[in-house]
Amino acid sequence: MSLSNHHSDNPPPPPPHHHRPQHIVIAGAGIIGTSTAYYLSKLSQQPLQQPLKITLVDPTGSIAPAASGKAGGFLALDWNDYSPHALGPLARRGFELHSILAQELGQERIMYRRLTCACISVAEKVNTDDNDDDKRDKKPSGKKLEGIAQEEWQDYENANVLGVKSLGDERTIAQVHPKMLCCAMWEEIMKHNSNVKAQLVKGKVVHAKPRKSVDHDNNNDNNDNNNKNDSNYHYLWNVQLEDGTVLPADAILFACGPWTTVGNCMTGVKYHSVIIPTRPKVLTQSIFYNGFGDPEVYPRPDGTAYCCGFPDAPVVVQEEPGREEVRQEKVEEILYAVRAASGSGSSSSGGGDGGQGGGGGGGVLGQEPELVQSCYLPCTPDNIPMMGKVVVSMDETDKSGSNSAPVDGCYVAAGHGCWGILMGPATGEAMANLILTGESSKYVDLAPFSPERFQ
Repeated sequence: MSLSNHHSDNPPPPPPHHHRPQHIVIAGAGIIGTSTAYYLSKLSQQPLQQPLKITLVDPTGSIAPAASGKAGGFLALDWNDYSPHALGPLARRGFELHSILAQELGQERIMYRRLTCACISVAEKVNTDDNDDDKRDKKPSGKKLEGIAQEEWQDYENANVLGVKSLGDERTIAQVHPKMLCCAMWEEIMKHNSNVKAQLVKGKVVHAKPRKSVDHDNNNDNNDNNNKNDSNYHYLWNVQLEDGTVLPADAILFACGPWTTVGNCMTGVKYHSVIIPTRPKVLTQSIFYNGFGDPEVYPRPDGTAYCCGFPDAPVVVQEEPGREEVRQEKVEEILYAVRAASGSGSSSSGGGDGGQGGGGGGGVLGQEPELVQSCYLPCTPDNIPMMGKVVVSMDETDKSGSNSAPVDGCYVAAGHGCWGILMGPATGEAMANLILTGESSKYVDLAPFSPERFQ
């Protein structure tokens, strides 16, 4: 991408007024990109708004090909309340918007529901010496299992449970199917707003072309004064894709997850996950284990359980979106961990031949996985999302050979780590407001997330 951060000892003042764009390009079709497009569309439904064109650009040409299509979709209202940098309000607004989206789009359409959550501590070393009753571990008592949905997780009689702690109930815990949500939002944009023209384009943004500001804002009566500062800026005119395609654009949002290059700071943490069928059971309690490597289980309303854990170290991502390698040893590690921790892998839980990764033994997590996958969670150096307007320079020269002036109309939203699905709609709402009006939504203060800390 031929965009670089603008560095100057004496940077020009920011543009004195906001130019409402008419052609917005969003690079990245994940939860951030589709949420922003959705709320741009909703804002453009207001009376007397000019028509808006939204172009969603993704290297795969599809919606949610990477982490947003492979995440677990676990949502927690208050788990970020004591986190730094205003993450709490962003998470709370995200949780609220997920509930609103479920009403607007339909709960079944996006697999949204409320559920409970518990942390279960389990001992990894179990003495199975049948000849010594004093040394043999005993089955957990009813008190020790208090907090577990025992009618669902009957296998815990075979697990060495040390304790249980509730992490939330239906008031504070929910879930959604991330890919279904992203697809539903995009479908709504395409079919319901006559004031918005939207398209999905396969490609990668590699270059952006600016133009000098000359009476750019016809709605402003003070153009003479405004242009005094505007003369220091170029405004985005179009973007070019890797294949040479040129797209009109007077604003661009970089929402490329771990592939975001703005700031030159983004890394990705690779997670593997397996989808295990639990049918005929439909479980209603998410579990965070303490023991066996601390795997996590998010049951879904379609009779499956999303299981994950054992992340890699952060890296600069080289793999292509949607083509992330799945390593079999990680799959087996997850399967063994969730089955051992839940008691599903115990030979006493009822038959089975051991199966993949420790084998099911007939427990609730004992069936063979329907899907195995991997993805990268985008992370910044300080683990705080990067969101807001960025002033960049083009890596090009004008006809005189001098460096181009800073270019206005560029935005970034990335780096949400494991909370990208939770915070995605609130991020999209805030960025849509910022792009169209120059100000964030009233629910989210974008100042603590400013990309300037990496520029």
